Amino acid sequence: MARQSPQRPDADEPELDDTDAAAAADEVEEDRPPADRALWDEVRIDPVEIALPAGTGFTLRAYRQARELTPTDVAERDQDDPFLARRQVVETEEDEEVVILDEEFAALSAEEDDEDEEKDAKSRRKGKAGASDDEKAEANEDEAEDDEDEDEAGDEEVPVFLTHKGRLLLFKTPESLVTFIRSGAPNDLSQLDSWNELSERLEPADIAPLDEDTYELDLVVENLRGGHDAWDHELLIEAGEIARDLAYALRLPAVLDMLSAGSSLDDLDEALRASVNGGVGGFLGRRRLKKIGAQTASLGWRTIVGKISAVVDWRD
Repeated sequence: MARQSPQRPDADEPELDDTDAAAAADEVEEDRPPADRALWDEVRIDPVEIALPAGTGFTLRAYRQARELTPTDVAERDQDDPFLARRQVVETEEDEEVVILDEEFAALSAEEDDEDEEKDAKSRRKGKAGASDDEKAEANEDEAEDDEDEDEAGDEEVPVFLTHKGRLLLFKTPESLVTFIRSGAPNDLSQLDSWNELSERLEPADIAPLDEDTYELDLVVENLRGGHDAWDHELLIEAGEIARDLAYALRLPAVLDMLSAGSSLDDLDEALRASVNGGVGGFLGRRRLKKIGAQTASLGWRTIVGKISAVVDWRD
């Protein structure tokens, strides 16, 4: 079918310049009703849009207490990873090298860990038996503190995504995401008590992520390469947030280490956050940014984006 040429405006109608056209577009946006958030608020799950070098996709994210969640199973994923499946070299007492498979190495390490734990437990029991009352009281206090720390860790809210067997499920269209959810296919979000309600009520029109749930990881490396003056602070701060969430949920310790407190990329994140706050803190934050190497930051983020991309399962 031939493409129709645009109609010429009526002579009596004034032509809109670029400014008027932009204003008219803004009015249309304002008149458009916002997506209904009632369902998402009820199920405490949110739609998320993530852009990666390979494309842009939709997924889901929730926050729950750590004690309520079973982490995603990464055994199959790691088995397929050529770097993690490499053979291990163990030195014997005679300094001879013996090559064993990962499975054997893991089993051997697990046995040694069990033996060490048993020895530690016996030592603690033995220590308590022969300890004075003060020493026993101190030991009981230490155990109580350890239990309290474990309880606090269990009460901490942690992220969980639409994942399966250590891979992030990303869907190129809202329709394909909804079809997957309704299908009853296995995934890590199905453990949530609100999952059944979501799967029954969700419609493609509901897949409308908020601005704060839209992330552009595909732009991070190029933006950092542009130098300090070109850095998009909001882009980079949001990238750090989603990367930390994904690294935790997908069990990517290397990414967590790269973004951990005291790391160069964490220093970058803190300086970016300080610089947008204004005042003296903002001035000091901008000074700190000038000392951070653009090349180092871009290389670090290229690694992070690559590791996240490697565990994405794209769905049409």
